[in-house]
Amino acid sequence: MLRPKKNILFQLTGSIACYKACGVISRLVQEGYDVKTAVTENALKFIGKSTLEGLTHHAVYVDTFEDRSALEHIELTKWMDLAIVCPATANVMNKLAAGVADDFVTTLFLAWDQKKPYLIAPAMNRNMWAHPATRRGVKTLEDWGVKVLGTGKGYQACGDAGEGRLLEPEAIYKEIIKNL
Repeated sequence: MLRPKKNILFQLTGSIACYKACGVISRLVQEGYDVKTAVTENALKFIGKSTLEGLTHHAVYVDTFEDRSALEHIELTKWMDLAIVCPATANVMNKLAAGVADDFVTTLFLAWDQKKPYLIAPAMNRNMWAHPATRRGVKTLEDWGVKVLGTGKGYQACGDAGEGRLLEPEAIYKEIIKNL
């Protein structure tokens, strides 16, 4: 069933959980949503631009200063109806909470129109999730109106078990739909 067309800005950061994000992106596109992606350089170590371009039928945004990208961080935040960072690493979440804008994804956050929903789906090791810096960052982001989704609990890629896993694609999809 095709839904009314909405624009979703899907941002990926450097985590093994990028493969789960692709399932969410694919489902959104199949349901009729227009999805554009922005990634950190580290995300490209886990998933290629070709995959995201194939799923979305749009170019992938990586470099703030790439040809024809100088103002894209502003244009994309005007275009979008909802933004999500998924998976969101501890590094990127803490940069966002500190107001650091040193790549395309973090620059998009500072250009965000705060009347529009902004979701973060964390994915990290259990110790990184429990770290005081990350806990403080989550609180700061929530105080600013960001919806930080919970994390899953269980086996992690590093072999540990606990909180910090990316939520399953179906749960992330439902959160996006609920917040549009």
